[in-house]
Amino acid sequence: MTKYTIDAKGRKPGRIATEVAVLLMGKNRTDFAKNKIPVVLVEVVYAGAMSLDSKKLKDKKYHRHSLYPGGLKIESMEQVVKQKGAREVLRRAVYGMLPKNKLRPKMMKNLKIKE
Repeated sequence: MTKYTIDAKGRKPGRIATEVAVLLMGKNRTDFAKNKIPVVLVEVVYAGAMSLDSKKLKDKKYHRHSLYPGGLKIESMEQVVKQKGAREVLRRAVYGMLPKNKLRPKMMKNLKIKE
């Protein structure tokens, strides 16, 4: 098992998320295959010290729907950080960058984010 540790202090969430997504998919390896999950563990430390823009905290919106009429829920990044912490912003960014198939939840299990 290969273990990667990424320091998030002072870095933007999107830049960290792209680096993490590449490692989780195994695109940095010579034996890369789309249908295989590499045996890696990616650990992000100091996620609470990420550089979050004050403008983006207010403007960035997260959408989800309950599949019931009128069930659209919209949260700003500021609300997400207040309720769940900055690590949730990074988790959602990585989740959106991984392939949308059955392998995505399994890849996300190899990600550990620490405040």
